[in-house]
Amino acid sequence: MNVVIVESPAKARTINKYLGGDYQVIASIGHVRDLPSKSGSVLPEDDFAMHWELSPQGSKPIGTIRQALAGADKLILATDPDREGEAISWHICEVLAEAGVLGKLAVERVVFNEITKTAILAAMKTPRTINQELVDAYIARRALDYLVGFTLSPVLWKKLPGSRSAGRVQSVALKLICEREAEIEKFKAEEYWSVVAKLLTAKGENFTARLTHIAGKRLGKMGLGDEAAAQEAVRQIKAASLVVGDIDTKRTARHPQPPFTTSTMQQEASRKLGFSAGRTMQVAQKLYENGIITYMRTDGVQIAKEAIDDIRKTILAEKGEKYLPATPRIYKSKAANAQEAHEAVRPTKISRTPQHISDPDQAKLYGLIWKRTLASQIASAEIDKTSVDIIDGTNGAVQLRANGSVIVFDGFLSVYREGKDEVADAGVKQTGDDKNDKADKDDKDDKDTGDDANVILPKLAKGDALTTDAITPAQHFTQPPPRFTDASLIKRMEELGIGRPSTYASILYVLQDRKYVTRDQRRFTPENRGRIVTAFLESFFARYVEYGFTAKLETNLDEVSAGKLAWKKLLREFWEEFKPAIDATEDLTRKTILAKIDPLLENKFFPKGDDGTPIRACSKCGDGVLDLQFSRYGPFIGCSNYPECRFTLTIGEGAADAQSEALAGGDQNLGVDEESGLPILLRKGPYGVYVQLGDAETKKPKRTSVPKDMNIANIDLAAALALLHLPREIGNHPENNALIQAGIGRYGPYLKYGASYISLPSDDTVLTIGMNHAIEMISNSGQIAGGSMGKHPDGGEIIMKTGRFGPYVELGDIRASIPKAMSPEALTLDEAIDLIEKKKLKPKRVFKRKGGFSAKGKTKAVSKVK
Repeated sequence: MNVVIVESPAKARTINKYLGGDYQVIASIGHVRDLPSKSGSVLPEDDFAMHWELSPQGSKPIGTIRQALAGADKLILATDPDREGEAISWHICEVLAEAGVLGKLAVERVVFNEITKTAILAAMKTPRTINQELVDAYIARRALDYLVGFTLSPVLWKKLPGSRSAGRVQSVALKLICEREAEIEKFKAEEYWSVVAKLLTAKGENFTARLTHIAGKRLGKMGLGDEAAAQEAVRQIKAASLVVGDIDTKRTARHPQPPFTTSTMQQEASRKLGFSAGRTMQVAQKLYENGIITYMRTDGVQIAKEAIDDIRKTILAEKGEKYLPATPRIYKSKAANAQEAHEAVRPTKISRTPQHISDPDQAKLYGLIWKRTLASQIASAEIDKTSVDIIDGTNGAVQLRANGSVIVFDGFLSVYREGKDEVADAGVKQTGDDKNDKADKDDKDDKDTGDDANVILPKLAKGDALTTDAITPAQHFTQPPPRFTDASLIKRMEELGIGRPSTYASILYVLQDRKYVTRDQRRFTPENRGRIVTAFLESFFARYVEYGFTAKLETNLDEVSAGKLAWKKLLREFWEEFKPAIDATEDLTRKTILAKIDPLLENKFFPKGDDGTPIRACSKCGDGVLDLQFSRYGPFIGCSNYPECRFTLTIGEGAADAQSEALAGGDQNLGVDEESGLPILLRKGPYGVYVQLGDAETKKPKRTSVPKDMNIANIDLAAALALLHLPREIGNHPENNALIQAGIGRYGPYLKYGASYISLPSDDTVLTIGMNHAIEMISNSGQIAGGSMGKHPDGGEIIMKTGRFGPYVELGDIRASIPKAMSPEALTLDEAIDLIEKKKLKPKRVFKRKGGFSAKGKTKAVSKVK
């Protein structure tokens, strides 16, 4: 009898089907032992001796393994083919050896990248020994994480009441989120305008062009800074004799992306499915254990030759010879450690389509994996790009540009299109920006933004005269960098070399579990606790939260797994510098700590006055200074005149309490509206902070609420004007041309899409959200554009809407839900009328005080509860 050890029961069941009766497959249920969560588990003074302890969940499987080995001929360790899998096999051997169970029993290590019969039987024929270098890398990583966590965390507990823990990679990831939030707080929106002209050819064909030059000079992004400049540009366009200038047409090839690695799979699942990194890995684990995909923790992008052959056969059969490249595409891995650069994440059988998967989540994720893998071997797409310069034939003072693109051959785009993040720069990217605009750093993988949609220009020739049909100036505001999503944070960590694919999901989970960040609308916002911890670490442990230092440690760990660096040498060099830094905090006083971190957080907790300096005057005593303080219950704002002045202000998580308090002494005058000549005030009322156009003598002044989580320190004249001009038009949805607007209603900020409303975060998103982000939110919400369906035969207009329970059609006060079996987008007027008529025939439900709901005939009135 041969005993085979794997990690999970599901994996054990699948492998049992492929091995005969001579094998017994047992699950270890993950790691069987670990370092105890207490002091002394790693002893630097004893040459980094480590005390491992059998975990509670490991006792039972170890007992089962010992019983099975009593009459066994061989122990086969078939844990996962990575560093963690190697460590689990090593732990099992160590525990069994200490118990004297192994004796002369043969022990073999086998690895396979997919749980298929072919792969497993092949692995059994090619066993090896445990790779000690991979085990050493695991031991070093585990020791580093322990030394940082169990040495630094007590410092936080002692010096920062309310703090939870620190971690080698966790704290660096938290720093990324906090730095992004600080950028958002410092950001000031700037107004700028664009001008788009609708032009007509001599044949009456129309197209649009955007103003690029005025007075013979190229317009920068901020070239038209206000409405007056935009109107002057409009005047000059009207006065110009427009003719077609240079025409540039070129064909470009767009190539497919390689198959998924762990991180790219997590990023795409976040963008397209709304999955968190943890959820993605849980679903992928099930797909792997059921033999549907290859191993899901990988840095590699290469695919086995046999799999490529199957994919190419499928492409030829399903799409034709035109879609099949002459030679297979070969992708090279950028992984630093070749030992861990396994195959990419791919289907074990390309013939198994997503429709074969019954579980909804597994089907969604497998659909991405299947399409991405198939597309990676399909021919490149071919796109014709045309740019036309429209010039003033008289003096060339005005110039516009029209861009068109046509997909000549869709190639891999017929199967898969790469997802995108929205603008990551604090900058000015807007829908309609031309190809010379600054590109979004988070969109580097999708350089041809906008090429997917055919934008066809009429046939034009140089010198053709054109007339203007309409000229539209549009106001814009620069946008702050967006908060991180799972996708953009993982991408940034990968770019910096922080963490490894197998650790990303757990890092993001720990940050949320420790209440350092919250994840709302798929975006990470640091809590006050997280901001304070980051400020403390930056002040006193700056080296250990530096991106370069953390990335260098990861590289060193890779060198350990490659056999190029001894693991104890790595630990020794780290500890010799880290221990003195810990010891230096022993005598830190609360006053010293506050003096360091208070300036780092003033943009968070204190608003700025007209001169740009933080408002710290105590509103109670008048001459005291407000600053950050700590108590056993957490941070708060206190007065420097304590105990004479006992003014305090609790800092609530996610609320701008200190900023609101700054308005307690009176209104803030932000400036004058040039159009009306009225002052614009920032005020605090019984329902929160708001901006007002006009003073106390103004009749019915216009007011707009300030979202509760918006940093009022960032509200200047431009931001107040933007709030007062809500709702604002974002643009038309590219799929159905439905208008998308952002505004603030009685229930807070919202996104309006056709007749549907989608809630926005209670921060400045309502002012900054652009088209990409809006489309993403609409897609995630499942909302439809709605709007008028047409007239009912008996009179009245039928309107399609979306409510909290899904899409419905409405006629007057009659609302009829659209069944799930029917597609709202494809719903016809006749089908809508039928739904309305069926709803009329259904009895109304009337609520009774004691009896709950009861059915009443449609002719009876709804009784009121008295």
